[in-house]
Amino acid sequence: MTKHLLITGGAGFIGTNFISYLLRSTNYYITNVDSLTYAANNDRIQPFEKSGRYHFIQCDISSESSLSSVFNQEYEAIINFAAETHVDRSIINAGPFIHTNIKGTFNLLQAVLMGKARMMIQISTDEVYGSLQTADPPFNEESPLAPNNPYSASKASADLLVRSYYKTHHLPLIVTRCSNNFGPMQHLEKLIPKTIYHAINNIEIPLYGDGLNIRDWIYVEDHCKAIHLALENGAPGEVYNIGGSEEKTNLEIVQMILKHLNKDTQLIDFIEDRKGHDRRYAMDSSKILKELGWKPSVTFEEGIKKTIEWYKLRMEGNG
Repeated sequence: MTKHLLITGGAGFIGTNFISYLLRSTNYYITNVDSLTYAANNDRIQPFEKSGRYHFIQCDISSESSLSSVFNQEYEAIINFAAETHVDRSIINAGPFIHTNIKGTFNLLQAVLMGKARMMIQISTDEVYGSLQTADPPFNEESPLAPNNPYSASKASADLLVRSYYKTHHLPLIVTRCSNNFGPMQHLEKLIPKTIYHAINNIEIPLYGDGLNIRDWIYVEDHCKAIHLALENGAPGEVYNIGGSEEKTNLEIVQMILKHLNKDTQLIDFIEDRKGHDRRYAMDSSKILKELGWKPSVTFEEGIKKTIEWYKLRMEGNG
């Protein structure tokens, strides 16, 4: 019998890529639930309608009344991508992050508890671990949670809710924590698409502080493959770190994009650093490699070329 998945936040960057991957690679039926905030892209999900295995419902997961229409049937699994994710916005106004990331996750856990889904995967982030010093080893699944901004605090809170429902109710729940994603369909507020857009249009590229904050980068399709493996073979109650093992400073990223586009580094505009700006993230993915056989297949260099070309085509009106 073909499995029916509920994907929440499937009109966002990673969710859209995940649905696209599943429709190409599996025979799952998919219901996509998204509230279509500013970060969603309705144009990107419309082609999915051509598949006989896809259905969309506009819904806010933090609204219990809205979710009642979603759970008029049972699902094999919930994959929860739905979240407010932009750190800068969380610093200005944390309310929506508490609303969606915590209350929304709680509502989904309640649905699993009531038997509306057989299992759930909570899509989390490396940011829940806080910041590393330059010489520190990468985060592993046993690293303490130490979030440093309202966004990461809301995600850590959701992770702890998932843990509590597993421990208390013995529900089949999994948490995945991934490093920084990049690739097609990402919102222009994020570093890589913003840099590409500004560079192509010869606009100054704002870069926080000295630009030497380090992130571990992963091409989005590699992340999608890891989630699929966790769905098929992951163990209930486990946390899986997913990283690309591609640590780069923000300055390196911007310089690499400028080089690919033959643009001058004078476009870089160093601005006042962000409040609570974590210095470094890095992920130890040895657990998911050992237990599920996953490892990234796309190098940063390969991925950034694909990503630049994707945005160039769209900005030139060819895609």
